[in-house]
Amino acid sequence: MSETFLPELPQELWRAGKLELAHGVQQFLQLMRVASAALGQFLAEVESRGSKDLYGYGSTAAWFADVAGLSRGEAQSVVKRAIALNPTRALDGTEVPAFAPTVGAAAAEGMIGDERIDQILEILAKIPADTSVEDRESAEKILGNLGRGAGPRQVTKAAEDILGWLDPDGNEPKEPEPKQPRREVTLERRRDGFWKLTGLLDDELGARTAAALEAYAKPRPVDEFGQADLRMKCERQGDAWAELLDLAIACPDQPGTSGYRTLVHVTIGLEELKSGIGKACLDFVGTMTAREARMAACDCLMLPVVMNAAGEPLDVGRLRRFVTPGQRRALNIRDRGCAFPGCHRKPKNCHAHHIEHWADGGPTDLRNLVLLCGFHHRLIHYGDWQVRMAADGLPEFIPPQYLDPLQGIRRNTLHRA
Repeated sequence: MSETFLPELPQELWRAGKLELAHGVQQFLQLMRVASAALGQFLAEVESRGSKDLYGYGSTAAWFADVAGLSRGEAQSVVKRAIALNPTRALDGTEVPAFAPTVGAAAAEGMIGDERIDQILEILAKIPADTSVEDRESAEKILGNLGRGAGPRQVTKAAEDILGWLDPDGNEPKEPEPKQPRREVTLERRRDGFWKLTGLLDDELGARTAAALEAYAKPRPVDEFGQADLRMKCERQGDAWAELLDLAIACPDQPGTSGYRTLVHVTIGLEELKSGIGKACLDFVGTMTAREARMAACDCLMLPVVMNAAGEPLDVGRLRRFVTPGQRRALNIRDRGCAFPGCHRKPKNCHAHHIEHWADGGPTDLRNLVLLCGFHHRLIHYGDWQVRMAADGLPEFIPPQYLDPLQGIRRNTLHRA
């Protein structure tokens, strides 16, 4: 055997330039392909001589599986490829030509990899049995030469043209029976308090779901302080799911809600609700922080049940505390979307926030309500931003000192441009 040339690796690969990296990848890729083709020639020779006579194995694949430490199926795939690309000999010594000699020649030069070889072999196997030898050889040459530089889509397109030419009538069409859409969704609560949502959607519903999530999961634009949206895609999609759920629940035709955003009961002590410190019971199956309960109660995402120290219900959320559909329409007209400075979210993506929380005596009227998207609603409850109603009846915001030492008053002007 001649000595194999190995490209020299830079001693410090991290110092390599982009062209050096690209050339290195190309060199080793070709080397791998040449080595794979050479291995195939050896395996084809073992097949010709007989693995049983040579090594006592019943098949070349069984012997190679032991030599290479592969499973029988993995070894069989390599041996099958080797026999297809290389000529072998029959028992009487006569040569058996390769099934795909043009592809084999390209493989020996390192110009085609195993993935494209397998694709071409699968296409050649689909050629009708009554096709003439000349037509079959012509098809193999076309695909073998195309595979030197083409990608999977180009090979697939060429295969469609070739098979259409060789078998214009194709298989007899069968009338497909309509299938019932397969849709599965499972929701289960984990021990750590999180809920795990899994599902299986048919193609049509999956496409609709992906389009809806994509529309609501776009990164937030950079705000006036230069802060970008740092959420990962999965986090943005989780927030998008929450917005889509809010929209569905707020629909006037939603069963059991009549357009109000009530979801579940939250049981919480009066002191915890006022202070925002402590825990609340979520529909008797889980817990949430008191601060989260205060935020949820703004737009009546949850029906609050306030308890005294002895466990006696002091108050159960009543309909008059809810932001009514009429009030919601008025809020939409006044704020035109999330009122937080620089936010572009539309009214349908917003919650109605109580400026003075109703647990502290704040009323549910327009002078005490402001539209906020889910992100900025949480920022107001958990951060140091402040919101108040100005003399002209429009909301205005005061940033924390670490963002603006002068704490200048800010408004959202995007919706009024």
